[in-house]
Amino acid sequence: MDKTTQDYTATDKIITRITSWTAIVILIVLLVMGIRIITDRFRYQITNDAQVQEYINPVVARVSGYVKEVRFEDNQQVDQGDTLIKIDPSQFLLLESESAEATANAGAELSVLESNIMTAARLASVSESQISAARARLTKQEKDYSRYSKLFAAESATAQQLEAVKEALDIARSDYESALGNYRAALSRIEDYRSRKAGLSAEIRRRDAVQKRAMLDLSYTVITAPYKGKMGRKTIQNGEFVQANQTLANIVNQDADKWVIANFKETQISEMRTGQPVLIETDAFPDEVFHGQIESFSPGTGSSFSLLPTDNATGNFVKIVQRIPVKIKLTDSRQHTGMLRAGMNATVKVIRHP
Repeated sequence: MDKTTQDYTATDKIITRITSWTAIVILIVLLVMGIRIITDRFRYQITNDAQVQEYINPVVARVSGYVKEVRFEDNQQVDQGDTLIKIDPSQFLLLESESAEATANAGAELSVLESNIMTAARLASVSESQISAARARLTKQEKDYSRYSKLFAAESATAQQLEAVKEALDIARSDYESALGNYRAALSRIEDYRSRKAGLSAEIRRRDAVQKRAMLDLSYTVITAPYKGKMGRKTIQNGEFVQANQTLANIVNQDADKWVIANFKETQISEMRTGQPVLIETDAFPDEVFHGQIESFSPGTGSSFSLLPTDNATGNFVKIVQRIPVKIKLTDSRQHTGMLRAGMNATVKVIRHP
């Protein structure tokens, strides 16, 4: 055997040995992975169709106007009460000032009415006293007329005297009717003033409500953080016109707990129960294991709540395994779950036999 053949044979042996060991290592790895997968399938119900969720709320403009100042940046940490956006308050200041002046004017009119009511009440009191005096004079004249009528019948008084008494009686009766009319007119004026006062009081309350609304709208020009959280993307700039109810930004509530929504196949949930322990792994942190427990099950499949639910009665039916959203509460401390972000993909393992 020559030297070339000997070298080729030695090389073949080395390659064969390396290939054999490599194959053995690969086989062992595959066996370990297979055993682990089989074990996991036996111990857990698993799905990788899961996402981390947390409360993401919009920051909405409650009044229309031009943006005067934006006080946050992308992904900025904010505390409850921090000013986020200021809207130009000029028009709202004018409205508040106008409503305040209108309220003050109505108050002055009410004071005048109250003064008129007091004056009319005093006049009514005077008229009432005049009625008493007129009634007394009328009573006296009636008695005089009765007496002179008897005297005239007995021919003890002349017709001229009787006519004079009759004239005085008519004057007394007229004075009494005049005093009574004046009193009734005074009472009528009082009622008129009181009616106007009631209407003006209602108008004052309306104007006061308008003023309070103007002050409320003025307060809405300063938009603050409703709670401690983290701002999303900044999408507005100074000078931009915004409409009422327009979403200006989004804020993630960091005071609330996070949770996971796992979409399990309908064939997997038969053994699941509320309170069952769960292991959670995320793609972002593959070396971290988070713990949780099942909090609730969706009342329907995901497709049932879609915008256009499928209609299996169309004749083109293809059976597809449906998925049931399961809400999983994270039981780890907030310090541990603080690294998680909304929308992160996760793998959820529900322990079959805790």
